[in-house]
Amino acid sequence: MAYSEFLVDRLKQHLQGKVAFECKKMMGGLIFMVRGKMCFGIDQDKNTKDDRLMVKVGKPSYEALLNRQGCREMDFTGKVMKGFLFVYPDGFDSDEQLTFWLEQALAYNQTISE
Repeated sequence: MAYSEFLVDRLKQHLQGKVAFECKKMMGGLIFMVRGKMCFGIDQDKNTKDDRLMVKVGKPSYEALLNRQGCREMDFTGKVMKGFLFVYPDGFDSDEQLTFWLEQALAYNQTISE
């Protein structure tokens, strides 16, 4: 599985002390599980070789967030997965941008019933 260990460290540092999480290798990348549910992950775009975030934001926020810098529809299976976004490096390079996306995913995660 190809993805940046530096990015993995950034993600773990963001979550450290805030929320319990576990990491699972799946979908060709690394998924961060919070409350037993997929929250976000990372993988590598097979065409561009760019690392990208896979962020679960839910359907209510999906359309508004899709227009943000670096965002693309998540079409991992060839079909658009509403409620999930790919975010490319120009949308998460800065700490502020990364924090924004992780907070979006964590907020949505809290709305999902256990």
